[in-house]
This record gives sequence, C-alpha cells and structure tokens, in this order.
Amino acid sequence: MSFGDAIKVCLTKYVDFNGRASRSELWWFFLFSFIAAFVAAILDDSLLLLVYLGLFLPTLAVEVRRLHDLNKSGWWILLAFVPIGNIVVFVWFCMRGTVGDNRFGPDTVVAK
Repeated sequence: MSFGDAIKVCLTKYVDFNGRASRSELWWFFLFSFIAAFVAAILDDSLLLLVYLGLFLPTLAVEVRRLHDLNKSGWWILLAFVPIGNIVVFVWFCMRGTVGDNRFGPDTVVAK
C-alpha cells in the first residue's frame, strides 16, 4: 500500500473498527499524522490541537484494525496504558499479520 492509499483508506474508514489493516497502512498513516502534527506545530498551537483531535479516531481505528490483522481483539490496544505495554503493542504492530483469512476478515495483503 502506498502513502496516498493509506491516508485515503484511513480517512475513509474514519471510525470503522471492523476488518483488518496491513503494516504498511498503519505505518504510512502514522507518518502522515506525524507530518501533519509537525506542520501544525510550526504554524500554530491551536491548529496542532485541531490536528490531534481530528486524527485521534482514525488513528485508533487503524490501530484496532492492525490488531485484527494479527488475529487479536481490538481491546488489546488498552495494553498501551500499562508502562511495558507500549513496547508489546509496538512489537505487535511490527509483526507480520495472519496469512489468509481470520475471524476478522480476509487477508489485506494479496500474495504475489
């Protein structure tokens, strides 16, 4: 998935917590969020707050869909509130997703 495709999918599925998200979709959207926050911080602090508020739900949704790709419940995202949990969630986000269909839907990466 390309950078533009990831942004388009994540903003289209603004609050869609169903289905699966590939690693590239998650990381490209994280990069977009970082760049948007960086530019907003340079321009104005109130604009930064609007960017954070506007991207909170799509970021949460893509994180939950990424956990679904690993065949884990989206509720595991709450592990990030535990001190070591951030590391565990980060490692999960870096792992390869379930090959083939799982209980959350079809595979997001088509084998070549």
